[in-house]
Amino acid sequence: MKIKSYFLQTVYGLLSLGSFLAGTSLAEPGELSLPKLKVALKANKNPEKMLEEKEKLATYLKEKLNREVEVIVPTSSAIILEGFANGTIDLGYLSSTDAAKNAEADTASILLIHLKNGKPHYDSVWLSLKEKDYDSIEDLKGKPVAFASPTSTSGFLIPVRDLHEKKLIGVDIGGLEDFFSKTIFGTGYVTAVEKVLSGEAEAAAVSDYVFLGEKYLDEGQKAKLKIVQKQGPVPSHTICYRKSLSDSDRDILKATLLAMNDGDPVLRDKVFNGKLVEVDEEEHLKVTREALAIAEDLEKFRKKNSWPQNLIIILVLLGIALIFFMRRATAKVKS
Repeated sequence: MKIKSYFLQTVYGLLSLGSFLAGTSLAEPGELSLPKLKVALKANKNPEKMLEEKEKLATYLKEKLNREVEVIVPTSSAIILEGFANGTIDLGYLSSTDAAKNAEADTASILLIHLKNGKPHYDSVWLSLKEKDYDSIEDLKGKPVAFASPTSTSGFLIPVRDLHEKKLIGVDIGGLEDFFSKTIFGTGYVTAVEKVLSGEAEAAAVSDYVFLGEKYLDEGQKAKLKIVQKQGPVPSHTICYRKSLSDSDRDILKATLLAMNDGDPVLRDKVFNGKLVEVDEEEHLKVTREALAIAEDLEKFRKKNSWPQNLIIILVLLGIALIFFMRRATAKVKS
C-alpha cells in the first residue's frame, strides 16, 4: 500500500509540475513564445506627438498576440541598434539607413516595408523660399544650405549621392564645403526648413512628404516655400526584427502586422505610413548602401584634407603666442 501511495503521489507531482510549466513558459503551437513583445518606433517627429500612436499600436498587438506589448519611441537610433544586439528590443520601425546599419551589424533584418503611394520608395527634395530664383541644385553652388541631420536618408545621404552622381562633389573634385559656402545640420526635417524660413540657409534637403503632407509644416510655412529639385529614390522605411528571434516568432509577427492591411488600415497608415509588404532586403537597401559608401568616402576625404589647414592654424597660433611671450620678456628686461 505504501509503495502504491508513493507511486500515486509521484505521478501526481509530475503532472502538477508539467501543468505549471505549460501554463507559464510553453506556448501553444502558433502562439508567440515571447512572454512580452517590445517594439521601438524611431521618432520622425516630436516623440510626445507619437504618444497616441504608440498606445494604439500596443493595444492592437496585445489583442492579436495575447501577450504584453511595450512600444517605445527612443530619441536615438543607436538605442534600437543596441536593443537588437542585447535582445531587449524585438521589432523596430526604422529608416532604410538604420536598417542597413543593423543588417551590417548582423543584429536585425527587414521583416516588412511600407509602400508610399503604392511604391517602395519616395523622393528627397530641396526646398527654398518661393521668391528665390533657384531651379536646380547647380544654382545653389556657393550658397549656405541645411540638411535634416547627418544620419537622415532623404535629408542628407540621398542628396549627397545625387551631388556625387552629377559630379558636383567627389574625392577628385571636392567635398560639400567646396560646393556650398556653408552646410548646416538640423535635428530633423522641421529644423532644417526653419533655417530657410529664417534666412540662415538658402535651401534645405528633406523628404518630399514634409512639404506635400500635413504632419510637419503648417499652410503658412508651405505657402512661403517651393521645391527646387527632387532626387531619389529614397527606399521607404522598414520594420526590422531581431535576428535572434525564432523563425516561428518571426513568422507570427509578420502575419500579425500584414493583417493590419485589411484589419486596421487607419492605424497602419498612422504608425507605418502605408501598406505593409514583404521585400527583398538586398534590393531594398541597395541605394542606401551606395549613399552610405559615398558619404563615408567624402568624410575620409574631408579629414585628410583638413590636416594642412589645421596645421596652418596651429602654426599661426604658435606664432602669435611666441610674439606675445617675446614682447613680454622684452618689456621685463627694459623695466
